[in-house]
Amino acid sequence: MAESMKGMHRSHRCTEVTKEMIGNQVTLMGWVQKARNKGGIVFVDLRDRSGIMQLIFENGSIDEAGFERAGKLRSEFVIAVTGVVEVRSGAVNENLKTGEIEIRVNTLRVLSEAETPPFPIEENSKTREELRLKYRYLDLRRPDLQRNLIMRSKVATLVRQFMANEGFLEIETPTLCKSTPEGARDYLVPSRVHPGCFYALPQSPQLFKQLLMCSGYDRYIQIARCYRDEDLRADRQPEFTQIDMELSFVDVDDVIDVNERLLAFLFKEVLDVEVQLPIQRMTWKEAMNRFGSDKPDLRFGMELVDISEVVKNCEFVVFKNALEAGGSVRGINAKGQGGMPRKKIDKLVEFVKGYGAKGLAYVAIQEDGTVKSSFGKFMKEEEMNALIKAMDGQNGDLLLFAADKTKLVWDVLGALRLELAEQMNLLDKNEYRFVWITEFPLLEWSEEEGRFTAMHHPFTMPMEEDLEFLDSDPGRVRAKAYDIVLNGNEIGGGSVRIHQDHIQEKMFEVLGFTKERAHEQFGFLLDAFKYGVPPHAGLAYGLDRLVMLMAKQDSIRDVIAFPKVKDASCLMTEAPERVEEKQLQELGIEIAAEEE
Repeated sequence: MAESMKGMHRSHRCTEVTKEMIGNQVTLMGWVQKARNKGGIVFVDLRDRSGIMQLIFENGSIDEAGFERAGKLRSEFVIAVTGVVEVRSGAVNENLKTGEIEIRVNTLRVLSEAETPPFPIEENSKTREELRLKYRYLDLRRPDLQRNLIMRSKVATLVRQFMANEGFLEIETPTLCKSTPEGARDYLVPSRVHPGCFYALPQSPQLFKQLLMCSGYDRYIQIARCYRDEDLRADRQPEFTQIDMELSFVDVDDVIDVNERLLAFLFKEVLDVEVQLPIQRMTWKEAMNRFGSDKPDLRFGMELVDISEVVKNCEFVVFKNALEAGGSVRGINAKGQGGMPRKKIDKLVEFVKGYGAKGLAYVAIQEDGTVKSSFGKFMKEEEMNALIKAMDGQNGDLLLFAADKTKLVWDVLGALRLELAEQMNLLDKNEYRFVWITEFPLLEWSEEEGRFTAMHHPFTMPMEEDLEFLDSDPGRVRAKAYDIVLNGNEIGGGSVRIHQDHIQEKMFEVLGFTKERAHEQFGFLLDAFKYGVPPHAGLAYGLDRLVMLMAKQDSIRDVIAFPKVKDASCLMTEAPERVEEKQLQELGIEIAAEEE
């Protein structure tokens, strides 16, 4: 039966007890990891969030009733013990922080008994994720998850500390906002007081933080909850956390400077990793040409090579058609993979089809220098030699090519490059390679909408030297936007904002907004800009993704206490679910019957 703590006070967490304390009496509380009853002696591993301590119960050092209770302890019972710190009687356990000591218990209270859990509470659990998420409160007891969440808490604390020292003010912005349909879908919240009207949950505090700059707060920071109702991928959550900031009277270099120092501070304090400053910068164009991605992973080479010029006169129809349609032919060199079996190459072909490619051309150079190629018969010998030379092909290499519209070629080879790096074990989780990507296109053409859309958002400042092309060639205009990328993951992004009326109006015009529509959606911001607005810029990190990489995890779910699964539901609470008819009536909502 469960007892109360009555007068017992915990003196330490398990791993706060050290060998310097041998002979001292301590009081510990936690969960039983495992219990081993050896007849006249009972060993128990006690676990709390700090780690594990071995307890020893022996007749003579604890009364008979206490010893009897100790013999009945099971995994996950919650207990409180008082005892004396001793040198461990058995062999030292090198794997435990407390491996040289144990506690000889003289008082035991069983605070709570436990049923057998549906899976073992242990590190690196092999239990399938669905079951762990259903019992997330048990999953969160596992030491590896606890370490992740402790790290997340530490990162958030250090960010606040660093930014406060840099003169940033922490200000909260609303979570019940006006819906602005640009970008991803909003989560809507019906208003009972205003029937038929809805709030939206914020996708980001963007407009509010810009208003705070208009209000003279100069430097703003917030660890902000954000929401996006989008189709989920493995690493997306419908609600996520941003480290959100905005600065006044700054340009690109100022924002980059404070953020480089923030990252160096975090990585040193949390991981004892030195980040070399300044962080490398690369334009969007260079990143796409070299890596086929605007979030390049720089931990390995295998860069894209544009061979359009080399093959422009060859007879291979796939290359020919791509070039005639204004596209390009590019390749990557998978070093040492020339002997890859045909079956494996076919799997790569299937892989790239998932990215829109019609196929994949290849040249496999054998160790003895003979060449096997999927298109060799369409190439003259000197053309093939020129191609291999352009790709720096050596004996034993596998050359892979895509030919299509350039954007598609980038996407295909960028994804293939990462897939091969995975297969070839080129990705070292202990290496942290940062890069700033700058000079993004301001606009991208949307086939769906038949107009240009903002690549970031409508308030992003164009580069001054490109302003003249806003009318004549909008696709050519570069933005004062920047992303910070780590190991092929975009961990943060931002831009300098437009603060001049005439540029903002021109931007809305290019995006196809009428003055009325711009005012309808963003009127409060545009009105604020009439009363003196400072030049300003900002950036936001995805906290979940940053901590995931710092903790060397493969999924953001492993650094979020209560994550949702891929269909945005919670397996533990079973949210979302239907609500009572009475609640719907109060809100004036009627659920339309689904068509059969």
